[in-house]
Amino acid sequence: MCGIVGYVGNQNAAPILVEGLTRLEYRGYDSAGIAVLGGAGVQVHRTVGRVRDLTAALPKRLGGKVGIGHTRWATHGPATQDNAHPHTSEDGRISVVHNGIIDNATALRQHLTNAGVTLRSDTDTEVLAHLIARSTSDTLEGAVVDAISKVTGTYAIAVVDSANPNTIVVARNGSPLIIGVGEREMFVASDLAALVRHASQVVHLEDGEFASVTATSYRTFTMEGHDTGKVASDIDITADDLELGGYGHYMYKEIVEQPESLERMIQGRLDDRFGVSRLDGLNLSPRELRGFARVKILGCGSAYYVGQIGATMIEELARIPADAEAASEFRYRNPIIEADTLYIAVSQSGETADTLFAVEEIKRKGGRVVGLVNVVGSTIARACEGGVYLHAGPEIAVASTKALTHMAVGFAMIALALGRVRDLSNADGRRIIAALRAIPGQIREILRAEADIAQQAKMLAAASSLFFIGRVRGFPVAREGAQKFKEISYRHAEAYQTSELKHGPLALIDESVPTVAILPQDDLTDRNLGAVQQIRARNGSVLAITHDAVDFGELDIPRITVPRSEPELDPILLTIPLQLLAYHAALTLGHDIDKPRNLAKSVTVE
Repeated sequence: MCGIVGYVGNQNAAPILVEGLTRLEYRGYDSAGIAVLGGAGVQVHRTVGRVRDLTAALPKRLGGKVGIGHTRWATHGPATQDNAHPHTSEDGRISVVHNGIIDNATALRQHLTNAGVTLRSDTDTEVLAHLIARSTSDTLEGAVVDAISKVTGTYAIAVVDSANPNTIVVARNGSPLIIGVGEREMFVASDLAALVRHASQVVHLEDGEFASVTATSYRTFTMEGHDTGKVASDIDITADDLELGGYGHYMYKEIVEQPESLERMIQGRLDDRFGVSRLDGLNLSPRELRGFARVKILGCGSAYYVGQIGATMIEELARIPADAEAASEFRYRNPIIEADTLYIAVSQSGETADTLFAVEEIKRKGGRVVGLVNVVGSTIARACEGGVYLHAGPEIAVASTKALTHMAVGFAMIALALGRVRDLSNADGRRIIAALRAIPGQIREILRAEADIAQQAKMLAAASSLFFIGRVRGFPVAREGAQKFKEISYRHAEAYQTSELKHGPLALIDESVPTVAILPQDDLTDRNLGAVQQIRARNGSVLAITHDAVDFGELDIPRITVPRSEPELDPILLTIPLQLLAYHAALTLGHDIDKPRNLAKSVTVE
């Protein structure tokens, strides 16, 4: 959450900062600001609202070749101009942008107030500007280290000083920060999106690292002043990957990209001869894979729900116990870490703070953890001992679609690898491989029914509350459907196991509360149809996400049909119509689909 960008070079900084913030706006969008160092000293401009509002407020001429910028997702204090970043010291010399949470901010604010400092915001960030300005160090690097030594919490910061006008000093702990290397110019940013158009290489900072950045060089170092000698690596995405490309919304673009992106993902990873997946990135031998007695999956939000889908796949194909847990709760219950458990951390961005902290807890206690991550070189990817890259390409919309589908396919491949070193036969392995190869074409078939799905979405959008229900394989699909709907339509949507309806939730059913029922053709079809009958008997409307072969008898309800896969993989396809339902409901309601209220794409704070 929150986007940081910085520039030092020979170009005018302001346009580059604004462009970078525009590309980072999915990380936070309640206020924005920039600080530019020029002949007139530091010029700071901040505004409540989107980056476009900041752009409109900037002066026509804003000179300066060094600067920092920020787009905010509020943690301390509401969206006001005083709370917007950058924050400055009392004398205006120091400007700071920050992503993270300073845990001891209250004590530091009291300390500064007692020392006679007048605080102008409600934020935790402002204390950094004052601490840096009040440092006795004779260098900006030393002043930043002094300030950070007094701070506990998470942070990615970028600092400029009018007394050192050719340098940006940055520091990172628990929040992402990278350095972009260009031709006689340098950049800092929260992620690649802000600098991919300008930089050719990138340096990933680790927790506890600092860097001093000028137009022609950078130096990375520790709090003790030791050089860490970080080497830049090539950037693996292009600016074109981040463009809308004629689509109205990134979410829609990402939904329709899924067939092609999945074809890329599975290419070279499926071995038809031996009926197995080839996942060399896991760094686990067949003997090691066979040695695990259970699997624990950790993720947040949609990654948690797809982890539940993955756990069921693993149990069905590998026949070992597997479950998923919300990473945000994991470390706080002092978990028992077992040597014979494979832990899998799931994150699109690879920067999700709660998931990263869970990874660190597992490693601290000697567990084996691998990642299922989309962004190459991200913090979670580097922290894990191996993993599977999703290769979904950039995902910009806050509500995840294609990355989630890639996660589900990734879990299917992990389940296949675990199963084939146990009792899953070659024939069953080849059965799953054939089904995985068919999924991109089957998603294309679902997308061709978009017009009908859009009509159903309009009817659902009229309701203020909805239920999503499913059983066993279908329950995490229902949870993800409810998540998508509430994220971008702002409608209250709850997911329940179908079998639990009569244990309480059925009391809420009436003609004003529609239910979306995940109703595949499987051994629970008759029981699911019985639950639908119970809803209809109470005047509740039902939309079924189902298969052609399901016989509804006299039940006259609307349905969206999806192609059948193998039973273990059916949840992947059942999820796709739910993405389109949420999208078209939000479109009907006129909401900002890519940037829903109160949310941000990469949750880098607790």
